[in-house]
Amino acid sequence: MIARRTIAAAAAGLVLAAVALTGCSGGGGNGGGADGGETTGTLNFYTDKAAWKPDFESLNDTSGGDVDITLKTTGYSDANQYDAFIKQSFRTNKSPGLFTWHTGDSLKQLVDEGLVAETSDIWQKAIDEGWVSADLAKGYTFDGKQYCVPMNIAYWIMFYNKPIFDENGVEVPTTWDELNDVAATLKDAGVTPYYQTSILFTFQWFQHLVASTDPELYEGLTTGDVKYTDPEIVDVMNIWLDEHEKGWFSDAGSSTDPAVGLKQGDFAMINFGTFYAGNLAGAGMSADDYGMFAIPAVNPDLDKTPVAVESGPICVAESSSQRDLGLAYSEWWMSADAQTAWNKAHGDVAFNPKATVSDPALAELGTEIAGDDYQLYDRFFEAMPTEIVTVAIEQFGAFNANPGDPMPYLEKIQAVADEYWAEQE
Repeated sequence: MIARRTIAAAAAGLVLAAVALTGCSGGGGNGGGADGGETTGTLNFYTDKAAWKPDFESLNDTSGGDVDITLKTTGYSDANQYDAFIKQSFRTNKSPGLFTWHTGDSLKQLVDEGLVAETSDIWQKAIDEGWVSADLAKGYTFDGKQYCVPMNIAYWIMFYNKPIFDENGVEVPTTWDELNDVAATLKDAGVTPYYQTSILFTFQWFQHLVASTDPELYEGLTTGDVKYTDPEIVDVMNIWLDEHEKGWFSDAGSSTDPAVGLKQGDFAMINFGTFYAGNLAGAGMSADDYGMFAIPAVNPDLDKTPVAVESGPICVAESSSQRDLGLAYSEWWMSADAQTAWNKAHGDVAFNPKATVSDPALAELGTEIAGDDYQLYDRFFEAMPTEIVTVAIEQFGAFNANPGDPMPYLEKIQAVADEYWAEQE
């Protein structure tokens, strides 16, 4: 999944262009490619996920039959080398017809420079067909237009050890109070409720506490309208501190693989992306050993429970000789048939609720979250500017390692935020 750093700043709001599909290419009205508009054939595809090459090319039989397009995939294992290659290609006549990229500021930079093809009509069709949630389009929307399409998504949810829950007579919680009761019961029984770490993945509890207390508060952090030192954020951090003081979190400095830790009962729950089901399977856990649930909202008065979503895009270079071919494939990629084939090859939840998901538990969870009771928001990594994220994950890690008055940690984050937002004026 998208384990490496993706760059941030969520698009604020969604304004879909009400345009009709034009031709077969699914393009956004920015002009045709140099190939004269061919929309069938072999498409050159570049990705920084080299290990996924067999998964991508396993779809060739399906895409070849459906739209007469097959992929020729070139994979890069080194993320920095890949980014440099893609950026360099825009200055040549060999810019890629299809390539994987990152949402947030990294995508915005390409959009601002006119380097990626618009996909507004593809998104409009997908939403009209019920292939994708309008919430997901927010991270692909710039100045009211969409660019790229989602390669895949992951919902950040809670995994739990089923035998531990059963042995201690606790059930999957549906409210924040119930979740706290589960944590208290487990702690009283000598079981650590939650996993935590002091490196890299330190942000997820913060993002949930803020977004599920007040989604507008979280949105304000993405635009600089809310400061990390504001009283509302301090209050959220104090909820986190209170849970620390109750002993609800595992040793932040543990070197044990968290999948192994969940399996052997070092803790009962772990907040991670749905892709982590693959890690748990790799650790020897089956559907009998673990389950998953959407984390209840802190604020019971919210109409919908916020769920963090992580999404990585597939893009088409505007200047590519295969522009129209790439856009035709992108349109097909959004379909239920394409996403069913992709899920069979790669697993995880599907962004298209009409796709068939191979894992029954993931299928059930994906259907639930795609329903009317939940709303999606961009994961912290994607939602916040890179400079702020870098410092924030360090400070959240320091807080996990040495929990105490949250203000010193928040002040360090806000100092970087002040500098960043001042430069944007």
